Amino acid sequence: MAAIHELGKQGEELAARYLTKKGYKILETNWHFGRNELDLIAEDGDILVVVEVKTRQSNVMGDPEMAVTWEKQRAIIRSANAYVRWKRRATEVRFDILSVLIRGEKVKINHIPDAFYPMAR
Repeated sequence: MAAIHELGKQGEELAARYLTKKGYKILETNWHFGRNELDLIAEDGDILVVVEVKTRQSNVMGDPEMAVTWEKQRAIIRSANAYVRWKRRATEVRFDILSVLIRGEKVKINHIPDAFYPMAR
């Protein structure tokens, strides 16, 4: 289990560096709301970006981003709403997925902006 945790941590660090190089400002890492966690919270200009990072060593079972299920999206959206309320932010929020595939020294990053949207009820 510790190896999986370390892989995820490595992926999140790579994702943060990738986004920083693209001009994003990282505001929070591993922000918790109850049992849920937001991997990265960043700013892209005036937009608040909530980033779910999925890291794998292989895509044999599918690409890492496929692990962001509808239920996971709902939890991310709830947590993002709590963050916006807590920080008293009045800004547009975007939900991105950043998948990281690590094979030895080779790293492949796939950034999916606007990966999902909150559904109106």
